Amino acid sequence: MSETPKIPEDLKVILGESFALRTTFARRDGTPRTLETTYGWSGGGEVVLSGFPGKRDWVASLARNPEVQIHTVEGGLGFDIPGRARVLGDREERLPHLFAFVDRWSLRPGFPRRRFGFLLGAVRLNRKLGLPWWGPFYLARRIFDAMPCVVVSFTGPPQRRRGPPPPISSPRLARNQAYHPQG
Repeated sequence: MSETPKIPEDLKVILGESFALRTTFARRDGTPRTLETTYGWSGGGEVVLSGFPGKRDWVASLARNPEVQIHTVEGGLGFDIPGRARVLGDREERLPHLFAFVDRWSLRPGFPRRRFGFLLGAVRLNRKLGLPWWGPFYLARRIFDAMPCVVVSFTGPPQRRRGPPPPISSPRLARNQAYHPQG
């Protein structure tokens, strides 16, 4: 088992305050893809990537080829961090990571913190007591089961980067579709 790389103090600040990272990994055809993902970080040598419930192509790509580069997008000086992704499938293994992710996400300005905090506390209590997933907990379970959950462990020292992170990749579309960027 490899040792967790040392994380510089300024990177700790960025990881602790930011809400998005750019992640670069290989598509099925081997070409690089960079996308912006939300994440959770608990202070160690790994981040948890997640987001809205639903099937995500990027999760399948990371399951197929787990080597990634994490790029910070906020803060003065940027960082690039090599990592290895692990897609979590088991509910009991996923839930602590997803709870931490949602806790952190609920700190965003404008998020309905009080209501969501109450709901998350009730779900945590339900899990601690080992009660069945009934009533509103059934809906919460379905949401958590559908959320992507990928743990990226840092595999090498973070590299300081001058300049912006790599740009977000255009989506791959079927031949009969056209991409119209917003903005």
